[in-house]
Amino acid sequence: MSRDTSELEPVTKKRRVEHFNDSNNDDVEMQQSNGNGSTTATNGDIDESLYSRQLYVLGHEAMRKMAESSILVCGLGGLGVEIAKDIILSGVKAVTLQDTKLTSYEDLSSQFFLRERDIGKNRAEASHPRLVELNEYVSTTCTIEAVTTDLVSKFSVVVLTDSSRDEQLNIGDFCHANNIKFICANTTGVFGNIFCDFGEDFKVIDTNGESVLSVMIAAVTKDGDGIVTCLDEKRHGFEDGDYVTFHEVGGMVELNECTPRKIEVKGPYTFSIGDCSDLSDYTRGGIVTQVKMPTSVHFKSMRDALKDPEILPTDFAKWEQPYQHHICYLALVEFQKSAGRNPKPYNAEDNATFVNLCNQVNDKYSLGLEVNAALCEEFANGCSGQLVGVQAFIGGSTAQEVMKACSGKFMPTKQWLYFDCTEVIPQGLKEADCEPSDSRYDGQVLCLGKELNAKIADQKWFVVGAGAIGCELLKNFAMMGVGHNKGMLTVTDMDTIERSNLNRQFLFRSWDVTKMKSDTACNAVKEMNPDINVTSHQNRVGPETEKVYTDSFFADLNGVANALDNVDARSYMDRRCVYYKLPLLESGTLGTKGNVQIVLPHITESYSSSQDPPEKTIPMCTLKNFPNAIEHTIQWARDQFEGLFTKTAENCHKFITEPKFLEKQKSGGALIAILEGLRKDLGTDKPDDFTDCIRWARMLFEENFHNTIAQLLYNFPPDQKTSSGAPFWSGPKRCPAAINFDANNSEHLDFVVAAANLRAYNYSIPTNRSRDFIKGHVTNITVPPFKPRSGVKIAVTEAEAENMNNDEESDSDKAKSILGELNAKMDQLRSLNIQVADFEKDDDTNFHMDFITACSNARASSYRIAAANKHKTKLIAGKIIPAIATTTAVVAGLVSIEMYKMIQGLKDVEKYKNAFLNLALPFYAFSEPILAPKNKYYDVEWTLWDRYDIQGDITLQELLDIFENEHKLEISMLSQGVCMLYAFFMPADKRKERCGMKLSALVELVTKKKLPAHKRALVLEICCNDSEGEDVDTPYINYSLP
Repeated sequence: MSRDTSELEPVTKKRRVEHFNDSNNDDVEMQQSNGNGSTTATNGDIDESLYSRQLYVLGHEAMRKMAESSILVCGLGGLGVEIAKDIILSGVKAVTLQDTKLTSYEDLSSQFFLRERDIGKNRAEASHPRLVELNEYVSTTCTIEAVTTDLVSKFSVVVLTDSSRDEQLNIGDFCHANNIKFICANTTGVFGNIFCDFGEDFKVIDTNGESVLSVMIAAVTKDGDGIVTCLDEKRHGFEDGDYVTFHEVGGMVELNECTPRKIEVKGPYTFSIGDCSDLSDYTRGGIVTQVKMPTSVHFKSMRDALKDPEILPTDFAKWEQPYQHHICYLALVEFQKSAGRNPKPYNAEDNATFVNLCNQVNDKYSLGLEVNAALCEEFANGCSGQLVGVQAFIGGSTAQEVMKACSGKFMPTKQWLYFDCTEVIPQGLKEADCEPSDSRYDGQVLCLGKELNAKIADQKWFVVGAGAIGCELLKNFAMMGVGHNKGMLTVTDMDTIERSNLNRQFLFRSWDVTKMKSDTACNAVKEMNPDINVTSHQNRVGPETEKVYTDSFFADLNGVANALDNVDARSYMDRRCVYYKLPLLESGTLGTKGNVQIVLPHITESYSSSQDPPEKTIPMCTLKNFPNAIEHTIQWARDQFEGLFTKTAENCHKFITEPKFLEKQKSGGALIAILEGLRKDLGTDKPDDFTDCIRWARMLFEENFHNTIAQLLYNFPPDQKTSSGAPFWSGPKRCPAAINFDANNSEHLDFVVAAANLRAYNYSIPTNRSRDFIKGHVTNITVPPFKPRSGVKIAVTEAEAENMNNDEESDSDKAKSILGELNAKMDQLRSLNIQVADFEKDDDTNFHMDFITACSNARASSYRIAAANKHKTKLIAGKIIPAIATTTAVVAGLVSIEMYKMIQGLKDVEKYKNAFLNLALPFYAFSEPILAPKNKYYDVEWTLWDRYDIQGDITLQELLDIFENEHKLEISMLSQGVCMLYAFFMPADKRKERCGMKLSALVELVTKKKLPAHKRALVLEICCNDSEGEDVDTPYINYSLP
């Protein structure tokens, strides 16, 4: 697949180069960009259409601080470009790229913004035009001057890569003395490290990035301990040392909006806030809310930290390695000074010299460690070359540290982080195996040898998804050269590019919006490495595309890399990999959290072997009548949108266009409800023009926020008591107030504007965005007075709500009457063009989020719940997964590292690493993949990877005989998909008939479908009894068709 370079670098995107004389200008020699140096749009607000997913990770305050920060990134090798990419995507004010080195073949192994035509050019200058394109709001410039204290003095944060130790110490000392945040990052072969120094007193405003906890309370003791008891429906979730404040507390009012109090946890529902003996008596209610307190962090300079290292552990299985690697990096500096290069891989003389240097630096820096010679030799052999996976891990982690330095958001790394992936190094390598040959893969060959490099070139992998993780994986795989000889990368993604993708899916540009993700991503990586073979598809993975992704397709693969964003698709691909016995690389992110799971045929459990707990649902009665949190009102508003503008419009459209629509509906109360809705929406409430839509919206407001609430308060007055004498409106039940519409209230008008325009859209009536026009009409609408009615049932408990749903009355005569009315005017109705409003959260012009926000906040106002802005409402209503480019880069780097092991065919599970990480803390945890659980019948052990393979088109009776004679098992039930083919309890005649049929014919008979031509095998599930008549668990049958 080729890519037109004019698409990558269009003429309008070329940057003018201005060089100016050093002696006449105090500024740095830079190439000028067109970035405006701000994450904000022209009106000064953060561009939420671009940064929405990242805003849910960092928040507006942190983003604004970042928009005031200027960053210097020194060294534009593979590590430097990864750091620069992630920082530019994040939306800082300005990034300056500095480098004095020229592009070499070794750079092409991992520097994805350099091309073969750039060899001999300055790396910063060559990379600059491509980095500029990543974010129009960031001023991205470059300089080829040396790093000096005069240069770094102009920046908020300085990042050194590819630098000498003397330069690191010189710049580090200057930054420490001048309160400039200093980060140094290095990757050498399979090793990497990060050092952070943010000064003597760095303030962290949020140490973990977790949402603030808030729970309702039931009691507070008036004593020296001040024990707070929470309502027993929800654990408080606090930890010792947290700070909290209160509001809406009855009686003990001194606690309301109090100075944050430090707590001591006593149990899952109780905690102490200290002395409350001087406060008033607690009477009722109240909400306790966590308060995040600023934390001060002290950093040592690099000069001091070299002698007294404080190291963040990354792999608890390698407890000793970080300190040994600290020694090794000190020794590497000395080796480079004397030899002018890194140690040659597997060179005995260099190994001996290096181990000797390790002992010397251990004494020189008074580290007092026992040098492990074997680890030092391992470092000497593996510290040459560059691996893109290691650089993605270190680079993404470093970029996150830059964001912390700019914003004070999340806890910084203190102060060293060391990482290695020595498990990827093939066994038995010799010095000659790792010699470079002026190839773009030289950096990889230096680490892993020529033989593995050749294996990589012939690999065939299926990458499922070309979103955030997919873009990073494709970049890494392109740099690794996966499939560049006889192999192939096949990529599928059914989505098109949206503006919100550009903040983290770095293969896409603004001019790519609306294009297919898979096509654009493949074109982009083909530009990065023209050698690779890559094919793009636009298919959803699932049963409907099994005619595309057939047995032969999967048989030709070496493995699958998932880059998906939903559990259903992940589970489906997991089942495919288990069936075809293919290795699977599974990964995911959630804000600053990420995970990697390795699935190995016949060895590990699969992705589906363990599942997350089910998502918590909001009780129906809480949603309908008793909300107590903004999440409840947002979900209610989301349901309102679905019912009013999606489902209702869909029913109207189908009734008009599908003659048998009503026949497909369930009879009874549900059918009556549909018919009554049709009678209103196609009759009495059908709008003829936009003013009718305004009137409908005004009446909807009255019904939702006045009449319904008034009826609720009529049934349960504010002073209502329960049967036990306790106040009805207490605990989680908040007493609402009916709202009187006010056209001068902007939130009330927001509701009418959004609802009227959505109603107009449903009926293909021209919309009107003029608030003045709508306000003028809505004030003249006469609303009939509402009088609460006796005998109206309102569910108080979930059981009552469920019963009321099941008790919907059914009246066949009523149904016939309504249907007759509708059919009588069908000719008139056929002229209507009903449009369904399918919820789309990221279109700011369609009124979807405007309606849900206004609807939710009006309900929240009624129940005295704090309102949520449109940004927060979108997160909850749209079930958005917060995302940030740094986490994606780190996770994709780890996936790429594990791929090296799979390509080698390593069977030792101890060589592989599942990963869980949280860059906010920061926290990294690696563990061995979990082995597949073993099952057993008789003396036969089996796992999820095993099955019975049956060849040929045989009869059912022949299958039963095979199991009885060969496996000593009696099949009691046999099914295919959801269809039962055979069961012991079937009538004897039916069993006899089916036993004589060929299995393929039996499947067609029961399913009432012909077997597709592409179908080469059937999966048959069986229930079996052993020789003693006991049920036993067995594998499934893979029945190959003739």
